[in-house]
Amino acid sequence: MRAVDEVVEETAAPEPQEKVTAPRRRADLWSLLSYVSLSLVVMVQLWRDPNGRVLASNDDDHGIFLFFLGHAERVVFNGDNPFYTYRLNVPDGVNMMANTALLALSLPMAPVTHFLGGGVSVAFLITAGLAGTAWAWYWVLSRHLVSSRVAAWIGGLWCGFSPAMVSHANGHVNFVSNFVIPFIVLQVLRLREPGRAVRGGLILAALIVVQVFINEEALLFAALALAVFVVAYAAMRPRPALRDARHLLPGLGVAAVVSGALLAYPLYFQFFHRGHYHGQPFAPDMFVTDLYSVVGFARQSLAGNAALTRHMSVSATEDNTFYGPFGLVMIIVAVIVLRRSVAARAAAISALVLLLISFGPRLRVYGEDTSIKLPFGLVSHVPIIDLVSVTRFAMVPTFIAGVLLALAADRMPRMSVTGRRLFVAGLVLAMVPLAPKPLPIVGAEPLPEFITAGTYKQYVPDDRTLVTVPLPDVTTGRTGQRWAALNNFGYATPRGYFMGPANPPTDDTGSWNAPPRWTSRLLWQVRESGKLPTVTEGMKIRFKQDLTYWRAAVVVLVPHDKNVDVLRALLVETLGQPQLVGGVEIWDVRYLPVHSEG
Repeated sequence: MRAVDEVVEETAAPEPQEKVTAPRRRADLWSLLSYVSLSLVVMVQLWRDPNGRVLASNDDDHGIFLFFLGHAERVVFNGDNPFYTYRLNVPDGVNMMANTALLALSLPMAPVTHFLGGGVSVAFLITAGLAGTAWAWYWVLSRHLVSSRVAAWIGGLWCGFSPAMVSHANGHVNFVSNFVIPFIVLQVLRLREPGRAVRGGLILAALIVVQVFINEEALLFAALALAVFVVAYAAMRPRPALRDARHLLPGLGVAAVVSGALLAYPLYFQFFHRGHYHGQPFAPDMFVTDLYSVVGFARQSLAGNAALTRHMSVSATEDNTFYGPFGLVMIIVAVIVLRRSVAARAAAISALVLLLISFGPRLRVYGEDTSIKLPFGLVSHVPIIDLVSVTRFAMVPTFIAGVLLALAADRMPRMSVTGRRLFVAGLVLAMVPLAPKPLPIVGAEPLPEFITAGTYKQYVPDDRTLVTVPLPDVTTGRTGQRWAALNNFGYATPRGYFMGPANPPTDDTGSWNAPPRWTSRLLWQVRESGKLPTVTEGMKIRFKQDLTYWRAAVVVLVPHDKNVDVLRALLVETLGQPQLVGGVEIWDVRYLPVHSEG
């Protein structure tokens, strides 16, 4: 588009009236097929048994997205509230808007979740997220920024299958679903066109609303990147920037008003309704980008070495940089090739600023925190910013790098023969070592017949819960939550892994767990230590009081869990002998009263 062409000077972008020829359509199709094929390679091991396997590098987050998808299934098929659920963390429930509930994707996937299972939906969304993000960037690049479909393909490949994207494919459905972001960026830039304030503002508002219901963090990152880009561009080209502002600002105003009106109620739920929280359950310097990671290789890259990467990354799902040495060199080369473009320089500045933010309050080098203070320390506790995992800011430079590489590749016809050969060789040396490997998986505890056959319905009325031991919690009780989610929450269950307040009303700091209770602490200690405490009458009373609080109808022991024999012994001491029903041992506690919050 002309508006974008004016922003990115000297790019041979196609005009709006350009005829899309058959060869170009074939290039579009082959690009899409190549991205889908590569995405299937990344996800192939999970596709072999989506409901019976989990992603090995982050089975906790795999489980929480099963929860989100199971909740969406209940919204569509049972009419549940999309913004709040009482099927997990009974009796308090979970504020779904305060979590990444993925409603823009999980609701359309509800039929798949209902008929084929949440595991299939997770595998599909991650596969589609990787390929869709790559193709969205390809589409924007090929239509508005470059004339070469090959250059656009390179940019889309980098943006969709960079180490950052592949690492987040280990369970982070939201962070691989970035296919709306390129169109948000495009619409913001197109607001510079005269006469687009209303129409462009409405389109941008619609895209913002969709993105909020996919991933608000990515929207925040895009907004910050665009803000830095605009400031940097205005500093270098003040007069054109002032001229463009006359058209840009009204369009942004329309987008802000319309999206604000549409999102007012959901955002009220997120920030003020029951279950809201502030901050994260970790310090701002805990999850930051390591300086060495900029030139390192990620675990899932072809050249990656997990033992080395662990020193440079907080987890296998947060390898947010890892360009490799040749990758970093080619990014720098791209900036040099595009040095005459003010917009390219502004984009590079935006990437550097957000990369610096991702380093956190103090510089970390190969796993060791230094005494070098960085600017993020000044804003780490600002509301909204304090809800973000700092290292994820580094995803923005990754996408900008993909755009810059595409723009530079589009300039190859203008290079000398030697220059073209060196550039192509550099791309090969940069991108081949970054090629993704299939994500590792592990088998999961199968759902017992007690659940799959619906036998639990004989024991669990709709106002009571099924309590699994270990209790559903982050890391230690993932099986119980997974069973409930794959059953699309046909029964309610206490506790769980989700984001909520740590211990309201006294402490509303964000937490990954439900507020602790005496029985939850006891069961955790027994599972971790493998030691059976001496059970007193007082302990039995407190145990049953918590079961009453959780509205328990039946207690189910998860087979094959850690120290399961000791957990069984504790349950026998407190609740008596179990029944063997549907492949699991259960304790019928319907004789206990139902907890009432009133």
